[in-house]
Amino acid sequence: MSSPLLLWALNIGIVVVALSVLLCGWRLLRGPELPDRILALDTLYMGMVALIILLNMRLDTELLFEAALIVAMLGFVSTVALARYVTRGDVIE
Repeated sequence: MSSPLLLWALNIGIVVVALSVLLCGWRLLRGPELPDRILALDTLYMGMVALIILLNMRLDTELLFEAALIVAMLGFVSTVALARYVTRGDVIE
């Protein structure tokens, strides 16, 4: 069983990261330009990975680490694909 101080810190971390994810989602929807939206999407993926890892620590399970890895890989690939599309107009050469 974890200490109460650790559980308290994890709960605060989950709330803060969830708020960050919500703000990134707002910037994704309301971004003034396309590069702002791509950056918000990348930050959203990173926040989701952090949130999944914090939830994994809070629930004291090892199942969610694989989900965090999959979200991180998909986030990286989609950010690179979007950046290539914006700069070159084509994803695959």
